[in-house]
Amino acid sequence: MITKNLARIVLNECLSTGCEFAEIFLEQTESEGITVDNQLVETVTSNTIYGAGIRLIKNLQSVYGYTNDISKKGLMALASSLKKSFDGNQEKECAPIHKVRIKNRHAPKVPYSSVSKEEKVALLKKVAQAMLIDERIVRTIVSMNNETQTVQIFNSNGKEVTDQRIRGRMHMQTVAKDENGIETSHEGPGAQKGMEFFLDENDLVSEAKEVAQVALTMLGAKECPSGKMPVVIGNGFGGVIFHEACGHSLEASSVSKDLSVFSHKQGTQIASNIVSAVDDGTIPGGWGSGNVDDEGNKCKRNLLIKNGILNSYMVDPFNGKRMGASETGSSRRESYRYEPTSRMTNTFILPGKSTVEEMIKATPYGLYAKSLGGGSVNPATGEFNFAVNEAYMIEDGKITYPVKGATLIGSGKDVLMNIDMVGSDLKRAQGMCGAASGSIPVDVGQPTIRVKEITVGGRGGTR
Repeated sequence: MITKNLARIVLNECLSTGCEFAEIFLEQTESEGITVDNQLVETVTSNTIYGAGIRLIKNLQSVYGYTNDISKKGLMALASSLKKSFDGNQEKECAPIHKVRIKNRHAPKVPYSSVSKEEKVALLKKVAQAMLIDERIVRTIVSMNNETQTVQIFNSNGKEVTDQRIRGRMHMQTVAKDENGIETSHEGPGAQKGMEFFLDENDLVSEAKEVAQVALTMLGAKECPSGKMPVVIGNGFGGVIFHEACGHSLEASSVSKDLSVFSHKQGTQIASNIVSAVDDGTIPGGWGSGNVDDEGNKCKRNLLIKNGILNSYMVDPFNGKRMGASETGSSRRESYRYEPTSRMTNTFILPGKSTVEEMIKATPYGLYAKSLGGGSVNPATGEFNFAVNEAYMIEDGKITYPVKGATLIGSGKDVLMNIDMVGSDLKRAQGMCGAASGSIPVDVGQPTIRVKEITVGGRGGTR
């Protein structure tokens, strides 16, 4: 995108008023999207964005700006503006720049460009058709999006890194309606892979039928009762509860400022001794994986919790300075418009030894939260609430009837300590995580787990 010589000129301009570190992040992203609504092609879009962000750091002060003009004039103008945040003399020059070679672990086998739009539309219509399993299905929406992000990173320590990230995701949504009301269901499989993920590696028809069946099941659901009770939380997207209630509180962006319930807790027990969890950015093809993070550091597998003990945080270099901690390949951003900070990649609880059947049988009365939806959390306290998309009551150790309107309310630190059974059925699911550095792709995940007590909200009265 730009030459080493130009990068060094711009970085030296950044350093001219005494900052200790400067970085340029350049990006070009090309994206494509197709949506089929009730078997009709609703939208076909394509988009290209490009630009550069520049960051200057001195001690614990950071300034950031971005531009769409990546010419020498544009980059120098941005650097000149940002350097005014510091009032001093140049203390160092940009080191000679050397390109860091990286291995691409996520290259697609079937490029998106090799499959025509007509073939993609045909696939989407096939998936939509598969959801029509009952006359109560009144609407189907299926979309496919892919993007190719190419980045080039330079910093004043002499590093140059280039990387390409290619991701694709499909969204399946169905709407069911009868005299009881309207229910919706959704799945969104995705990966850092090419069209092979959709053509060869997934049974999309079966997934589509399951999405439709969930909506139909929830049509006949009763209102969920409320109160404190054991809850069995399903695998896959059930891991969003760990992501939100614990993961954000383990990011250095909050830990370093003592804004996390888990600040200064490294080496102490924060979870049940049967709980271990990782953030792993190295999984080949993982939705949240990478070759390098957005500062050009190699992505890593970080063991966050080991047998209930807090082992490590997710750390970016800047917040690592506050903590006296090394970076963990966790610095991420949505695009060149955002300053990077510590974020999750693929974050999940590791498998245990129990089965779902054993968890249900061990529960005289409780809730089976098979699939979770959205929620909110306060990282400083770990307090959260989550909607449950698909849920069933457990009575006398058996799943009985479906319920709707369930919410899970509690705190991350309490939930972690109250996990008393962990399944062997680890599964990951895809999502987008929004925070200070924008919206980024992440995997959440877990095996099925049982929390021995958690507050359940619902309109079905109390037991």
